[in-house]
Amino acid sequence: MTERADQEPDPPAPLPAHHRRIGDRERHAVTERLREAAGDGYIDLEELQERLDAAFAARTQADLVPLTRDLPEETAPVGTVEPAPAQLFPDRIGGTPTSHTAVAVMSGSDRKGAWVVPTEFNAVAVMGGVDLDLTQARLQTREVTIRAWAVMGGIDIVVPEDMAIVVDGVGCMGAFEENHRNVPQPPPGAPIVRVTGLALMGGVTVKRPRKQRAFLTRRPRE
Repeated sequence: MTERADQEPDPPAPLPAHHRRIGDRERHAVTERLREAAGDGYIDLEELQERLDAAFAARTQADLVPLTRDLPEETAPVGTVEPAPAQLFPDRIGGTPTSHTAVAVMSGSDRKGAWVVPTEFNAVAVMGGVDLDLTQARLQTREVTIRAWAVMGGIDIVVPEDMAIVVDGVGCMGAFEENHRNVPQPPPGAPIVRVTGLALMGGVTVKRPRKQRAFLTRRPRE
């Protein structure tokens, strides 16, 4: 029996699992494990930031494997259930967003006090300034993204120490920077504030709250 000339070719072999594309779910799972490892003292803050940057830039499963290969296996007591993030941080997660955008064009705009940050928030400063203060804010979900666009303007974002920070914006003839070194590592499972966007001849700065100074008063002489 001869083979038909018009027979369809065999389908290509599937890609190996470690070469397949990944999505945000896989990246976030790895970043969670990295933060827990840092909280347990297995990696320091500088190495944590390097691995987080690599995790968010990963495209395939093979890119993620080296980031956790040297970490101990995850263990949990039998019969325990991991609390949901909203249960771990009831004062920080949940609520209806009060604002989705802050725009300043040759002017100023701010969000501060008790407000709810949506899953995605846009901040735009064109020859103006935007101040976002999250110290008393709640997050709609455990991870929120702030998209900051500063064109010949400035955007300052203050994030409290019980929230994790991930900054991956770009500065072009400007500065897109974070200033939160030498601060305590947020607790495992902490809410995440991711800041991305562009600073074009302007500046975007992400920082921790300024420490309050203690003022001493002199006793009057008798």
